[in-house]
Amino acid sequence: MKDRAMQALHLLALEPAAECTSDPNSYGFRKGRSTHDARSQLFVSLSKKASASWVLDADILGFFDNINHDWLLRHVHMDKVTLRKWLKSGVVDAGQLQRTDEGTPQGGIISPLLANITLNGLETGLMRFLREQLKVRGAAAGKVNLVRYADDFVVTGSSKELLETVVRPWIVQFLRERGLTLSEEKTRIVHIDQGFDFLGWNFRKYGGKLLIKPSRKNVKALYGKVKEIIASSLSVPTETLIQRLNPVLKGWAQYHRGTVAKQTFSKADHLIYWRLVRWGMRRHPRKSRKWVYAHYWKLCGSRRRFAGLQDDPLGGNERIPLPLYSLSDMKIVRHIKVRGEYNPFHPDWVAYGEKLRVQRMGETIWNAQRASLWFDQGGKCALCEQEIDIADENMDDHHIVYRQLGGSDALSNRVLLHPICHRRVHALGLKVIKPVPSTGDFNLAKQSKVMQPVDAV
Repeated sequence: MKDRAMQALHLLALEPAAECTSDPNSYGFRKGRSTHDARSQLFVSLSKKASASWVLDADILGFFDNINHDWLLRHVHMDKVTLRKWLKSGVVDAGQLQRTDEGTPQGGIISPLLANITLNGLETGLMRFLREQLKVRGAAAGKVNLVRYADDFVVTGSSKELLETVVRPWIVQFLRERGLTLSEEKTRIVHIDQGFDFLGWNFRKYGGKLLIKPSRKNVKALYGKVKEIIASSLSVPTETLIQRLNPVLKGWAQYHRGTVAKQTFSKADHLIYWRLVRWGMRRHPRKSRKWVYAHYWKLCGSRRRFAGLQDDPLGGNERIPLPLYSLSDMKIVRHIKVRGEYNPFHPDWVAYGEKLRVQRMGETIWNAQRASLWFDQGGKCALCEQEIDIADENMDDHHIVYRQLGGSDALSNRVLLHPICHRRVHALGLKVIKPVPSTGDFNLAKQSKVMQPVDAV
């Protein structure tokens, strides 16, 4: 526990420094970034008619287990003695201590950051190299773009020859310096019309139009998990089965909701339906399929759904239906991509980070929280104390204690500001005090105050 706590402390210091040298299109294990940002960037790189047609789908062989320790000790800016102890600490497996002469600490808190530091420069270094090479050759730009999530990355190119003879050799050399190699089995160069899988999605052009869908492998993994849950729940109450399935189904649907997934959702719902029918037939071998359907599929609203019964959350005496989550009910929502140069630890990017968080927040959630903040502030801006129209979408959500300084997303740490007031707060380093409402809806016992710039900001 002491070692893990020490790694967490070093992570707090190293992460902001590493963020300053990270590649703009690296999205794994970085604050404010996700697989959905990587997917959105690939859409930008591949969706147009004039976009690159060839893709290097790369995979690093045993990434976390093979990083060169000497390279890490030279390039990670922290106490070398402590880092060496972490790297050389060894692993206990089946009661036997095994030496770790290469790779990052197994399950270590700091391992993802060390992995990112190892691959930082893969994109920027490749672009710099290509600018020099293409200039010497007198060729036009090769439409090369690199998108990375942890150790998985994709490189686009205008031709197969460019990726094979220029890009791939440079990447191999870059990785060799760090003790890493590409997997010959999983690394391949494909045409966009053939398609490729990345982070659980399939990217492919159909008639010149790029469509991103859940990959077959990912759909099979979901179905396998659902099948296992249903098979192991033969004797449990229907409500228990639904409570086991709903988080799995809803989480999977939310992961894919920014893609062309409606057809996949409907097909998966159909497969789950037949799996549940078989579950019901096994529970009642003497009953017909029609009886099983009538018994387990209850009328919920305007349609029948597989459902159990639950206590009324509003405190009623009657039990109400608990329906199974339907994948096809998930709305397709376009993901708002983070800007490549975004740095969550830099004060200049705080306002952008807050705006991005609100844009990504569900409309229903944001409206409810905005209404709560608006009533708490008596309908006034927390800085200038002028009226804010609740019907006006033009209002900003500001964190009093910045999140990179430990502030939370709780309503007690947030206020509503006019956009121009929000810009003033960040530009001048002003501090806003949350209004304290008194009795009455719009009277404030203590109005917001503006203080001098804070050193920490």
